[in-house]
Amino acid sequence: MSIHSHIKELTEKYHHEMVATRRYLHQHPEVSYKEFETTKFIKNELQKLGIHYESPLETGCIGILEGGKESDRVIALRADIDALAMDEEGDFKKDFISQNPGAAHCCGHDAHTANLLGAAKILSEMKDELEGTVLFVFQPGEEKLPGGGRLLCETGFLQSRNVQQVYGLHTSPAYTPGTIATKAGTLMGRPDEFEIEIFGKGGHAARAHKAIDPIVLASQFINAAQTIVSRNVDPTEPAVVTIGRIEGGTAHNVIPESVKLWGTVRTLSQETAMLIKGRLEALLKGVTESAGGNYSFYFNEGYPAVVNTVPETENVINAAKKLFGNDSFIELERPVMAGEDFSFYQEIFPGAFFHVGSGSAESESTYSWHHPKYNVDDEFFLTAAPLMVALGLGI
Repeated sequence: MSIHSHIKELTEKYHHEMVATRRYLHQHPEVSYKEFETTKFIKNELQKLGIHYESPLETGCIGILEGGKESDRVIALRADIDALAMDEEGDFKKDFISQNPGAAHCCGHDAHTANLLGAAKILSEMKDELEGTVLFVFQPGEEKLPGGGRLLCETGFLQSRNVQQVYGLHTSPAYTPGTIATKAGTLMGRPDEFEIEIFGKGGHAARAHKAIDPIVLASQFINAAQTIVSRNVDPTEPAVVTIGRIEGGTAHNVIPESVKLWGTVRTLSQETAMLIKGRLEALLKGVTESAGGNYSFYFNEGYPAVVNTVPETENVINAAKKLFGNDSFIELERPVMAGEDFSFYQEIFPGAFFHVGSGSAESESTYSWHHPKYNVDDEFFLTAAPLMVALGLGI
């Protein structure tokens, strides 16, 4: 039996365990930097496998598996463990829906965690075939700035272990199970966030001439902000400006004192992000000051873009084709504008990030990331786990 066939055989053997683990985690989600019970669960599972772990941060941990073949080779495999601060829906998930109000694994991190634990189990059984060391990075806080990836890199732990390559994956409802999608170079965008408060002068709705209406100013600003990408950004440069939340007013006949807005900027470079930041504030200043109002503007710089190095991307592609055939791999033509703090690892180590198909009509798992009905098809693990194992083994 070839080593690739052996990996797939072990994946089939432990598939039900990965599914059960994912469903347990799905029922017990914890939001970013609060993953205390999730961390206990992961550590307990690593202990069962005889895998030593370290805890550089308050939550999350890093499992360390020494191979049977002595070498200075060190590979890091990463999974994020946090849930979103939201409630979920979905009849398909009724048997394992979140039991924690205000927290839900509607982005697939429960599957990432279960998958990496499954890969750890398979690699521990194949320890004699492993050259060097594999680090299993169970990272907190991917969903919330400043990003658990950044915080972990700032501890210097991975640098002290002389990591040579780092790999990570994400579920993708856009592709069916059995499919792997990635590309060399820029794969995912840079997500920045902004918060705005527009100050006017409150008053009675029937005497609007005596007030400065911040709701009108907010609407003018929102419309103006939509011209930034079309009129200020190079048309060959991808960029998105979205206002995702607005709050203002308390009654139908009251002009409020202020309105709050929250939004995001998605780009592929810091240069474009800073250009948009400048235009946002310039428009905000013009709209408010022309009416006698004022504003506050806070721009929170997010994660860098995910940029895959060529050799590591080729390792992913080669492993996918050896395991599942040439038709399993899709080379993406352009980046995805969603962000990922996996990019912080890539600023230090060569690495590659890739998407594994998890969407099917049968399991109601074609809803987009962050949708309340988001789900992951159980067949996801049959592709994701073997890939992580093969990358850990370097085959």
